Amino acid sequence: MAKYIIAHDVGTSGNKAVLVDTEGHVHGKCFEPYRVCYPRPDWAEQEPEDWWKAVTHTTRLLLEQTGAPPADVLCITFGAQLLGVVPMDSKTGPLRPAIIWLDNRACNQANRVMRKFIGPRLFALIAGTALCGKDGIPKLLWLKEKEPDIYKKMSCFLDVGGYLIYRCTGNIVMEWTGASVFGLDLKKKKWLSSIFRYVGLDPAKFPPLVKPIDKVGTLSKEAASECGLLGGTPVIAGAGDAPCAAVGSGAVGEGDGHVYLGTSSWVGVVTERTVKGKCGAASIHSADPGKAFLFAESETAGACIQWMAEQLYSNPGSNIGDVYALMGEKAAQIPPGSGHLIFTPWMYGERAPISDCNVRSSFLNLSAEHTRDHLLRAVYEGIAYNIRWIVEIIEKEYKFPLPHLRVIGGGAKAAPLMQILADVTQRKAETVRYPQEAGAVGAAMVAAVGLGIYPSFEALKKVVSADKAFEPRKENREIYDSLYGTYHEAYRSLRGFYKRLNERRAVQQRSCEEVPG
Repeated sequence: MAKYIIAHDVGTSGNKAVLVDTEGHVHGKCFEPYRVCYPRPDWAEQEPEDWWKAVTHTTRLLLEQTGAPPADVLCITFGAQLLGVVPMDSKTGPLRPAIIWLDNRACNQANRVMRKFIGPRLFALIAGTALCGKDGIPKLLWLKEKEPDIYKKMSCFLDVGGYLIYRCTGNIVMEWTGASVFGLDLKKKKWLSSIFRYVGLDPAKFPPLVKPIDKVGTLSKEAASECGLLGGTPVIAGAGDAPCAAVGSGAVGEGDGHVYLGTSSWVGVVTERTVKGKCGAASIHSADPGKAFLFAESETAGACIQWMAEQLYSNPGSNIGDVYALMGEKAAQIPPGSGHLIFTPWMYGERAPISDCNVRSSFLNLSAEHTRDHLLRAVYEGIAYNIRWIVEIIEKEYKFPLPHLRVIGGGAKAAPLMQILADVTQRKAETVRYPQEAGAVGAAMVAAVGLGIYPSFEALKKVVSADKAFEPRKENREIYDSLYGTYHEAYRSLRGFYKRLNERRAVQQRSCEEVPG
């Protein structure tokens, strides 16, 4: 009799849920969308209750669609978006909507923290990378300064995964990967309380810590009823979306790397080495309790393609799957290089390969000869240039060779994008069997280690293997090498322009907000 794990990949646009057996095979999957609210420029919020509704609804759907008996479900677990802030009251729960990872409201607080360490450059030398308004400590400081009543009433804050554990079990905890983006000593596995006090935060408002593989409780009767599961079903902590995706890619051995292509993108490497962030890359905790996770995230990749779909390719009532299929066909018909048109995929600022909250997307060298489809292929290529830049940083600055790219995420299902990635990087690009569900499958495998089904994370390499491969085409190397160099030059030439333009915009926005009425 098969036994199952229900895992949820709680992302930005919605929740992917999978029913996975102990050998990593997906028996059922479903998706529930939810909203991101943008109440002001640079703000991004979500309702925690929407996450929970999506989790309960998709859990019930999985059981209905597959006929899996609740008694055969070994546990429920989560792979969740990182850097969310949910202020919690000890009795009533969330005190306000969650401030999610995409939110950039805390730039002033980030700059003040860095000034406490003399300045951004020295701070980057100490911490590995400069702070920006999207980081956890600045967001908490913003909450303390701008919403002091909520900060004072807050017994602690939780991230997305921690909130869902709370809804399942009633327990208040945060697992190591989520904690590491707020301030975790990666060696001692403790909060950096002295740093929190130094910058003005109360360490008592940081929740207790657990390992990703820990059993953190069991489903309460109420939660079990909402999910359609049995009361007492174990809950395994799980990990952040990126560390879970690393497991779901099969890149779990020392120095193994993978590329994620979704709303955002990243290049990640797991390692036992103690590595310090640089060039926009950060060192956080891995889902594996014995490893760190070198994580270089690009804020918008698939989001750029989604923007193209919504603005230039969709009609009212269009099926989005058909739209993306059409876009793939159209992009494949445009010659490599898009007529020397370059797109920068920095729609909402950037973390890696350059840490700069002010940069934005641009089409460069646009002329009357370019069509809508040239713009589309340029978007695909811009995403690939950005990933190549990050891969080269990983190899040069950290000495982790990445001779081939294991790619996961929804973008891995788009053959034209995968071929462009292989051509631009001049590396073989591999996909796995369930690329779009890799985060949820990875979360399930984290739970499988926690349950003792597998003795170690290294044992999972046999569970997740490559399914398809795209070889780089040598005939495209010259054009892409040339345009990649120009892509580098574009940032150097335009970063001052972006800074002036978007700092002025921020000042004007603040002035408008301060005007009564």
